[in-house]
Amino acid sequence: MDFKLLTKLSRVTQEEERLRSGEDVDRSIYSTSNNFVILSDKMIESGKLIAFRPHTRFADFPEHTHNYVEIMYMCSGSTGHTLNGHLPIHLKEGELLFLNQYVSHSIKRAEFWDVAINFLVLPKFFNTTFEMIGSHNVLGRFLAGCLQYESSDIDYLHFVVSDIQPIQNLMENLVWSILERQPNNRRITEVTMGLLFLQLLNYTGRLAFPDRQTDNSLVLNVLQEIEENYHMTSLTALAETYHVSLAYLSSLVKKSTGSTFRELLRQKRLTKAADLLKTTDLSVHSIISLVGYENSSYFYHAFHHQFGMDPKTYRSRIV
Repeated sequence: MDFKLLTKLSRVTQEEERLRSGEDVDRSIYSTSNNFVILSDKMIESGKLIAFRPHTRFADFPEHTHNYVEIMYMCSGSTGHTLNGHLPIHLKEGELLFLNQYVSHSIKRAEFWDVAINFLVLPKFFNTTFEMIGSHNVLGRFLAGCLQYESSDIDYLHFVVSDIQPIQNLMENLVWSILERQPNNRRITEVTMGLLFLQLLNYTGRLAFPDRQTDNSLVLNVLQEIEENYHMTSLTALAETYHVSLAYLSSLVKKSTGSTFRELLRQKRLTKAADLLKTTDLSVHSIISLVGYENSSYFYHAFHHQFGMDPKTYRSRIV
């Protein structure tokens, strides 16, 4: 990160001065609830959908939840986190942690150069991002879960992407855009967030899991496999890879996502086929093969059911 920007972000606040002198975290700054739910009304300016603030250092930050989506970006140093009371995460410089409003979260004491930025985001802000990435991928399902009222199948996403320069550039742009309050700030921030999510879709292999055998992790792995290897993946192979029964994994995917593995895979393949029809001159026969269909008759039937027309008509109307 640019050193001048990092210097601004690392300035010690009045709250941090008190913490450095030995005081405890003042919960009234963040919440009015007894069970420590951090409230958007206290953290986000009225009429705004997004805000950001440097993470509070010099004290352990107690377990809490929040009624907004939080994206934490580690600008320098590192921080230690515990999710849902038992999942440990070590967030290092350049990494991203996405948290929905249902996960409980505590953070170990951070020191001066452990500088992190918390983006505090109301779900409505993600409308543009949702349009850009769709729902049939890990990030889309994370956002969809944030719109639910009681629970979500994906509580958090931890991206280990410190060496991916386009993502680092977009994060710095987001910070700078909000910090400087430039003209057209809201639209610029919405589009930049959408571009960030599009970039992250290319690096779902960089998702880290504290415990790869939890149900949440298994579902994420299945969604990641569909995203990256839709042309050849199978539920049987995934069950063998993660040493669980086929019936268990099938039931878990259906329970967590509301769709069967086959439905998720078909959606991904058809979406990819439609994209290839729009953006390439490849023949329909070639596209059928590329997205993983062996039976062209089945593809034509599925495509017509999804889009209301055959592939050639779709191409002629879209292009």
